[in-house]
Amino acid sequence: MKVFVIPVTPFQQNCSILVCEATRRAAAVDPGGDIELIERALTKEGVTLEKVFLTHGHLDHCGAAKTLATNHGVPIEGPQVDERFWLDQLAAQSARFGFPPAEPFEPDRWLTDGDTVSFGEETLDVYHCPGHTPGHIVFVSTKHRIAFVGDVLFAGSIGRTDFPRGNHADLIRSIRTKLWPLGDDITFVPGHGPTSTFGEERRSNPYVADGVSA
Repeated sequence: MKVFVIPVTPFQQNCSILVCEATRRAAAVDPGGDIELIERALTKEGVTLEKVFLTHGHLDHCGAAKTLATNHGVPIEGPQVDERFWLDQLAAQSARFGFPPAEPFEPDRWLTDGDTVSFGEETLDVYHCPGHTPGHIVFVSTKHRIAFVGDVLFAGSIGRTDFPRGNHADLIRSIRTKLWPLGDDITFVPGHGPTSTFGEERRSNPYVADGVSA
């Protein structure tokens, strides 16, 4: 599986294009905006978009999802159903932050803990990781040892929990009970900033390193 990360929107959110090398089928994780950049990457790689995957309902992660899915006639999968709280507010979010208009939508498939998603010959496991938002999910390829964690975890930091329905204790629990057991060698693509590994964050992250109290 090849992965291409495209920072989009003024918030430089990491939209990931995942490509099944056997079939040249692709999935887009968190297409938050700047749809022309995403389309250009798909064309450049000569791949066919098959799915759109969403980690959560904040505007910079899903603002262009419906347009991209409609353009290609593909389904949107994720996040977890509690994220309807944020998806219903997309129009208000776009107005508040000066983004292009984004209308509320419902994904074709809500996801929850233990589900899987697929495109081409690739399969990703789904983990419900609330805290940053109530319905936040994480996508993990155990085969390729890579995770797409949205705004749950960052290199050297963790997601904010001061938004409505955020919960700091839930976020810490999600990271420590859902992500760490997957293995220190997992590389993760966060919603913003550089990649890291779970092992590095367990060693050095000031919020969730081993030995740091919650």
